[in-house]
Amino acid sequence: MKCVELNPEGNFDPWEPEKMDELNKKDISESLGQELLFENDEIRLWDITLWPNERLPFRIQNRAYSWTCLTNGLAISRHFNGKISLLRFAKGDTAYSELSEPDAARDLENVGEGILRISVVEYKWLGKSKKMAS
Repeated sequence: MKCVELNPEGNFDPWEPEKMDELNKKDISESLGQELLFENDEIRLWDITLWPNERLPFRIQNRAYSWTCLTNGLAISRHFNGKISLLRFAKGDTAYSELSEPDAARDLENVGEGILRISVVEYKWLGKSKKMAS
């Protein structure tokens, strides 16, 4: 995956009002994908399938996860701190993400011409925030 920063952390000036409203809501989902495919005591396997111009609303990352991109694609991700990133995915790209900040939220919007498909493995025992552990 290649990442280009489009907007720096702390700058919300270019944000659309509806995205700000969504981010400021207190009921942001903690699911890491659109569809839960599998769950046991240790992991959750999520599917993300975004058609062109489709968007996964803000999600809170409270646990470590890894992902594999199943298609080539182009996406924008808005972060809770104002940062906006342009992401270029290649089929087979894989990465691991640890919990950087409890309750860190971000969205994902397919701005490419094809379907963007990502498989996410959430590790239930890694990086739980204090909020989820109580």
